[in-house]
Amino acid sequence: MRRIGVLTSGGDAPGMNAALRAVVRTALIYDLEIIGVRWGYRGLIKGDFSPLDRRCVSNIIHQGGTILGTARSREFETKKGRAQALAAVCQAGLEGLVLIGGEGTFHGGDLLMKEGDFPVVGVPGTIDNDCYGTDYTIGFDTAVNTALEAIDRIRDTATSHNRLFFVEVMGRHTGFIALESGIAGGAEEVLIPEDPIGIDELCRRLQTSFRGGKKSSIVVVAETGQPGDSFRIAREVKERIGLDSRVCVLGHIQRGGVPTARDRVLASHLGAAAVEALKDGRWGFMVGECRGEITHVPLRDTWRKKKLPPPSFEALARLLSG
Repeated sequence: MRRIGVLTSGGDAPGMNAALRAVVRTALIYDLEIIGVRWGYRGLIKGDFSPLDRRCVSNIIHQGGTILGTARSREFETKKGRAQALAAVCQAGLEGLVLIGGEGTFHGGDLLMKEGDFPVVGVPGTIDNDCYGTDYTIGFDTAVNTALEAIDRIRDTATSHNRLFFVEVMGRHTGFIALESGIAGGAEEVLIPEDPIGIDELCRRLQTSFRGGKKSSIVVVAETGQPGDSFRIAREVKERIGLDSRVCVLGHIQRGGVPTARDRVLASHLGAAAVEALKDGRWGFMVGECRGEITHVPLRDTWRKKKLPPPSFEALARLLSG
């Protein structure tokens, strides 16, 4: 390969720029021409390409978001749209593509391989940490720390007012952010889709806690694909046991911000590994990191196989609650 492309797609995640920087610098070290694709798959269809060099990625390792931009493309979901994308990459002389994103991004890459026999390698960039085959995804650590900072601040208010708070965090259909930020923030309860406890059990636990002398409580809630569901939970708790509460939905503040050192290192590791794989003629997988070592996971496995929070973490959250 002599010319490869790189794009960021799906929801932005802190550390995407660090991964992009690693992709560009590694490609240049191996004398590969590197082309940036603006606005994800939408830009791929339109041929919105731009050559990248070291200067383009200078001083971006600490920046949140993505300098290439990201967008969701309904057109790319059609076979016609993907045919246009394949025509654009062929016209541009691209011989491989690095995809930085999550499940949806990898779905698209898998279709490009299937329909055009085009080499792609995925880099997991999503705050949800829901890609099978890697211990952590780029952006997850930053999102957890952003949520934790909010939980710490809310606890001050909860304690001052002897109040119950529900703090809703992102995570799509998984509870990774809720679980880790809940444990680190000393939450009394953590509600995640992988281990639903039900409203009756939640009310029982809260009653036991307050009767035991608790003056305030924080319950961290994973949004489970329905932002604002914590308002329903808070309403049902009040109706059943009379506990008044406040709800804080953190929402998109978890997506932005300066990436942590852990996310920067992970992004650098995976970005470089993706380019090295393409250089060596290996493709069709996502590069991940398990126990500090690079892994190569078939793209389809990243969404077909369910990634679950470690049972030890769930047990720890239950042990320390109350």
